[in-house]
Amino acid sequence: MTMKSYHRTRDAELILKDAGPVAASAAATVDSSAKVIDVGNAYVEGVVMIDVSALEIASNDESYTIVLQGSPDSAFTASTSVELCSLHLGAAETKGTDTNQADAAAQYRLHFDNDHAGTIFRYLRVYTVVTGTVATGINYEAYAAMPNT
Repeated sequence: MTMKSYHRTRDAELILKDAGPVAASAAATVDSSAKVIDVGNAYVEGVVMIDVSALEIASNDESYTIVLQGSPDSAFTASTSVELCSLHLGAAETKGTDTNQADAAAQYRLHFDNDHAGTIFRYLRVYTVVTGTVATGINYEAYAAMPNT
């Protein structure tokens, strides 16, 4: 199988998570602060570039779901936030289908738009859901790339 790296311009304003380990479920941070980006009130399509540098799956029960969330408010009130797209990584035993392939450190892409059931969500953030017997967790960085970047 051929591996391909997709490079996109990294706009500092569109960084969703900087490098660092995640061993418990939490919203992503940049420079240790919660990171939310405002894409405006218009429909937007893009790609979340996810560069995973380490992925712990030693116990065969670790699971990491990286979710791009949308919200109409920058505080991400739980009752108004939605999941726009997600990527599940982890041990083969955690897969919900008949695959037997564990994931590894690599570059992943999540294509997204900010329309969910006819509502435009102007604020975006990344949230990581971590389950299983986790010691070191997952280390990754993520940024949004808009068309022509």
